Amino acid sequence: MPIQTIPENITVHLGPPDSPAENVTVPFADYVKNVASSEIYPNWPENALRANIYAITTYALNRIYNEWYPSRGYDFDITNSTAFDQAFVKDRDIFENISNIVDELFNDYVVRQGTVNPLFTQFCNGTTSTCAGLSQWGTVDLANSGLTPYQILQRYYGEDIDIINDAPVEDIPESYPGTPLRIGDSGNDVETIQDELNRIRRNYPAIPNIDDPNGVFGTQTEAAVRSFQQIFNLNQTGEVDKATWYRIKRYYVGVKNLSELISEGVTLQEAQVPYENLLQIGSTGTPVRLIQYYLSVIAYFNGAFNIVPITGVYDSTTADAVRAFQEFYGLIPDGIVGRETWNKLSEVYINTVSAIPSDFYGVSAKLYPGYVLSEGMRGQAVTDLQTYLSFIADYINDIPKIPVTGYFGEQTENAVQTFQRLFGIEPSGAVSAVTWNEIAKQYDFLVATET
Repeated sequence: MPIQTIPENITVHLGPPDSPAENVTVPFADYVKNVASSEIYPNWPENALRANIYAITTYALNRIYNEWYPSRGYDFDITNSTAFDQAFVKDRDIFENISNIVDELFNDYVVRQGTVNPLFTQFCNGTTSTCAGLSQWGTVDLANSGLTPYQILQRYYGEDIDIINDAPVEDIPESYPGTPLRIGDSGNDVETIQDELNRIRRNYPAIPNIDDPNGVFGTQTEAAVRSFQQIFNLNQTGEVDKATWYRIKRYYVGVKNLSELISEGVTLQEAQVPYENLLQIGSTGTPVRLIQYYLSVIAYFNGAFNIVPITGVYDSTTADAVRAFQEFYGLIPDGIVGRETWNKLSEVYINTVSAIPSDFYGVSAKLYPGYVLSEGMRGQAVTDLQTYLSFIADYINDIPKIPVTGYFGEQTENAVQTFQRLFGIEPSGAVSAVTWNEIAKQYDFLVATET
């Protein structure tokens, strides 16, 4: 779930988690109104009602944010069983004053100061049951004594709480990226898994550390995933499929106690993502160049598309090319590259390159293989990369001459970084499409010069 975002809808299981009960999907605000009308009384003081509605809203958001039930294999966000969650009665009447307050407050929620995740706002009625969190009946006495809703919440959850106000409402898809993450992949989803595995490692030290969680799925990440899969009895593929993704989520939430009143919380720095989730008109930089490169290669082999200039600026030409691609492959033609479009674009690119016969290239450099090359990797793509860099080094003295071994070691990484610095690319040492394309261009130019 994106930070400080309220879901448009929530799916409620009408019974305990393992019961064969119905799932109902309702607007999130309607869910809060229903729970509030089921849990508290409309004639309570308004400040008590408001404090309880903050707690009800935040509790549900905590379940959604942590993907508590999806990470356990369920197809819903929350139950209506008070043994597990909070009361929800399908099709019940809603109290008018509660409805009005919820309309005002449903996109506000409680956090611990210094964190951004919705707090686990545990509560109980305070009469027949008690707990470490809020007492529903206790809020009445506190409101009658003159406390504000915020002060009431502080009495139960501590002085160090804040309230996030007016969070945007968005459609929130499941967090799983839709396709397995594997060696050579890159982006926010990879960095998320790297950070979560490193945190889980503090409780399960058999998992090897990922030294540089940089969003590139390299050999260290593969080793950490494989070790996690071994510990938790999953198929040891080294790839993050849906089962592994949600098992990692489950244990990350567990070790950080994110679904407990006392939790580590998620800081703003931990929640920030380094890459844009949506590429659209106005976006710039390496991710845009990557999209343009993929579109251009696909267009070269498919006459239905036009080749796109690789400028790094997402302009109307790029948007039109994306829209044409989306229409061709049955996606919503909005001209924006989100997760679904990116997955399809990557799939089509890889399939296109894989179908090219080996004699197509002649003496020219091959097209980007479709995955990021980084230290520790082996294979034909590494051999090709080293061949091109070694040849270029004969002409550009600043680039160190490297042996062609098929193994991406420290020497290769240093040569890549040098090349990247010389050609104005971020010197990450990893070879994505942008770096590969520039290396290929220089190699082809020098080969043509020789002949």
